[in-house]
Amino acid sequence: MPSTRDLRRRIRSVKGTQQITKAMKMVAAAKLRRAQARITQARPYADRLAQVLADVAARTEHSHPLLERPQSERVWLVVISSDKGLCGSFNANLLRAAERELRGERWGDAEVVTIGRKASDYFRRRQWTIAHEERETMSSLEGGEGRRLGNLFIEEFTSDQVGEVWLCYNRFASLIRHEFTLQRLLPIDPPEAELVDEARVDFLYEPDAGTLLAELLPRHVQTQVQRSLYDSAAAEQAARMTAMDAATKNAKEMIESLTMLYNRTRQAAITKELIEIVSGAQALGD
Repeated sequence: MPSTRDLRRRIRSVKGTQQITKAMKMVAAAKLRRAQARITQARPYADRLAQVLADVAARTEHSHPLLERPQSERVWLVVISSDKGLCGSFNANLLRAAERELRGERWGDAEVVTIGRKASDYFRRRQWTIAHEERETMSSLEGGEGRRLGNLFIEEFTSDQVGEVWLCYNRFASLIRHEFTLQRLLPIDPPEAELVDEARVDFLYEPDAGTLLAELLPRHVQTQVQRSLYDSAAAEQAARMTAMDAATKNAKEMIESLTMLYNRTRQAAITKELIEIVSGAQALGD
């Protein structure tokens, strides 16, 4: 049985850990409110832009390089993780699912683009080729990251260096749930033929349909990348808040258990001392 001194040290250590996890939970909750506000504002814009793009592409016969698949067989899987840990199974589930997709029969010559330090460290120890790394993006996420990364993907795609680009990330669903999402970014999927109303006439374009698509398609790619970054950031903070809440509750239960054990140990020591005193006094009296 441990001594009372060891138990007091253990209780102080667990209380210190509990204060840290409680503080991290409060910080994650504050960051989650901002991240949730950003993704809530970004989703309607991204959905509306995709709808407008599909409508315009369906009404015109004009083509664009972002709608056509190049000759290259290379595929980029863009894995978006976090830069920091202590967020439960947020990164582990994502990375295992991404590696499962890479080992499947969906792609042949697949390479990985890692966004987030956890994904970068994970795939550095694996057999997959890392085509590009972003190790500090998620720790200081800004509104221009989607434009920068989107332009990088567009440049590689239009130069026939990459045949397909896929996004792999955790989509924020609620405070206690995030969903693994695999979405093709390039080439852009054309609208389905049965969804197009043939009775509707084409638009009048100013200046022309080609210029309009050249403006909308890159912006659509940039918006989808930014949306996936915001989704991943919100899901990360929600997962961290949930993990720190569970850790705080576990620390509280451990403190109660250790306190009870400490009281029992101290009581046993006091009882032993009393027995020794009584036995000594009785021996002297005899």
